[in-house]
Amino acid sequence: MGKKYFGRTLKQKLSFMTLVSVLVPLLFLGLFSYKIASNLTEEKAIMSGMNTLWQLNAYLEFIIQDVENMSVFLIGNDEVQSYLQNREAGLLEKGSMSGFLTNLAFSKDYIANITIKPLNGGAAISDTTFMKSGSADIFERIPEYDKESKAWSSLYEDMTPMGHQRMITLYRPIRSISRYKNTGQLAISLDQKFISNHLHKTGLEGNGFVLLLDNENRIIAGSSDKWLHKNIDEYLPNIGDMKEQSGFLKSDTRDEQKTILFSTVSSVNWKLVGVIPVKEYSAQNRYFLILTTMAVGFAMLLGLGLVLFLTHKVIGPLTELTRALRKSNPDEQISILPVRANDEVGQLIMSYNKLNNRIRNLMEHVKLNESLKKEMDLLALQAQINPHFLYNTLSSVQWMALMNKDTKTAEMVGSLSDFLRFSLNKGEEFCAVSQEISHVDNYVTIQKIRYPDKFDFKISVPPELLTKEMLKLLLQPLIENAMLHGILKKQGKGKIIVLAESNGKQMKFTVLDNGIGMSEAKVKKLQEEVTFEQDSKKQAVVKKGSYGLRNVHKRLVLHYGDPAGLHITSKEGEGTKVSFTVPFLEE
Repeated sequence: MGKKYFGRTLKQKLSFMTLVSVLVPLLFLGLFSYKIASNLTEEKAIMSGMNTLWQLNAYLEFIIQDVENMSVFLIGNDEVQSYLQNREAGLLEKGSMSGFLTNLAFSKDYIANITIKPLNGGAAISDTTFMKSGSADIFERIPEYDKESKAWSSLYEDMTPMGHQRMITLYRPIRSISRYKNTGQLAISLDQKFISNHLHKTGLEGNGFVLLLDNENRIIAGSSDKWLHKNIDEYLPNIGDMKEQSGFLKSDTRDEQKTILFSTVSSVNWKLVGVIPVKEYSAQNRYFLILTTMAVGFAMLLGLGLVLFLTHKVIGPLTELTRALRKSNPDEQISILPVRANDEVGQLIMSYNKLNNRIRNLMEHVKLNESLKKEMDLLALQAQINPHFLYNTLSSVQWMALMNKDTKTAEMVGSLSDFLRFSLNKGEEFCAVSQEISHVDNYVTIQKIRYPDKFDFKISVPPELLTKEMLKLLLQPLIENAMLHGILKKQGKGKIIVLAESNGKQMKFTVLDNGIGMSEAKVKKLQEEVTFEQDSKKQAVVKKGSYGLRNVHKRLVLHYGDPAGLHITSKEGEGTKVSFTVPFLEE
C-alpha cells in the first residue's frame, strides 16, 4: 500500500491529501453539528416538559389550596357549627345543610363530594348519594387519619347514581368555635377524572404523558386507567430516586428508552411525573440528520470541485515542466515554457527557461571550442607535416657531414632532427616536462649555431616536475618570440631564462628576456591580439608577429581553460616576461 501510494503522481497525492484535509473536518463538523442538535432537541423537550409540569404543579397547588380554604370556610360557617351542635336537627335543617353543600360543590368543577359527619350521633350530610357504602365509611378510607389534624387520602372508588367515581379526599376535624372541642368531621373529595383529563390535555411532546403520584409513589391520575393504584416502579422499573423537588432522568425498558421528568407538589408531597419516549424527539434528530447529510454532501462536492480546480491550477504548470524535462533532448531544440504567474511555480519555470538558455549557450560554446580545437590541431599537424619530409632529408645530411668530419654541421643537423622528431611525436598532444625541456634545448642549440655569442640561455626546473605531463610545443614558441623580437633587436649579447615552479596543484612556466622590451600601450595591444576571440564565420586578422603567441594561448585555453592563458608583461628597454599556468594532469 505504501509503495502504491508513493508511486502516485504529485497531482494525485496533493489532491488526496487536500481532499482528506477538507473532507475530514467537514465530517467531524457534521457529526458535531448533529450531536449538538440532538442535545439541543433533548434539552428543548426537557425544558418544554418541565414547563408543562410546573404549570400543572401550580394548578394542582391552586386546587389543593382552594379545597383547604373551602374546608376552613366550612369549619367556621355558622350553619355548620349550629347543625353539628343540634342533636335534634329536623329534616328542614338537614335539607338546608344538604342544599348548601350541593351548591358549594357545584361551584367548583373539580369538587366531587362534600360530606359533614356530626360526632353527636347525628346522620352524615353529603351532596352525593353513595350506593356502595354509607356516608360513614368515607371517614374510614385512611387508617392513618388523625382526628386532630387534616390528611389527604389516596385514590379510591365509590358507586354513585352517576356510576363509579374515583376520588381523592381531604379529611379534617370540625371543632366548636366556642368550646374548641371536636363536634364533627369534614371530607372534601376531588374528582380524579377531572384531574386526569387536565393532565391529558396538557400532555407532553408527541406521545408523552403525565402521571400523578401520591406520597407513596402510587399512580392516582394519568392519561390511562390501567396503571392506577400501582406503584411507579411497576411501570418504570429502576426509575431511581426522585428525592429532589424537580428534575429529570433516563429510564430504559424492554421496549424503548424514556426521559422521565418530575416535579413535587410540595403542599401534599405528590409528584407529577412526565414520561417522554426518546423516539418522539429523536424523530426531529433524523430530520436534522438528513439536512446535515445533505449539507455536508453538498460541501464535499463543492470542496472536491474546488480542490480539483486549484490542484490543476497549481500542478498544471509543474506537469508541463515535467513533460518538457522528459522530452528534452540535447540534440534537439529545447522548448521554452510560458510563465503564467509570478508565484513559486512561475519562478521555477523561469529558472527552467534560464537554464535552457544557459544550456543552449553552453552547447554553442562547446561546439565552437571543439571546432577551434580541431582547427588548432590541424594547424599544428600542418606545421608537423612539412618538417616530416625535412626530417628524413636532414638525417642524410647529418650522415654526410659526419663522413666529411664537419662536426658543427653534424651537431646542428642532429639537433634539428631531434627537434622535428619531437614535433611529430607520433601525433600525441601531451608530453612529459622533461621532453618539452629537451625540445627547447634542441631549438636553442640550433639558434646558438646560427647566432653565435648573441645570447645566453638558462633553464631552471625542479626535478619533481620533470615527470609531470603537459601540453607539448608551448615553451619553444615563447623562446623563439623572445629571441626574434627581443634579443636579436638588441645591441650586444642578451639572455633568455626559463623558470618552472609548482604550488602542489599546478605548474607555472615563465620565459624572461632582457631584450628591447615594449611600451605599456604595445603590451596592451599585443595582449588583445593574443586573446582575440575568433569569429565563427570569419578568420581573425592577426599580425604575423603575434601569431605564435596567439597559437600557444589558444591551445592553452582550449585544453586547460581560461585561467591557463598567456600573461605578458614588459618594460621598454628592460625586457619581456611571458608566463602561463597549467594544472597537474591525472595519470
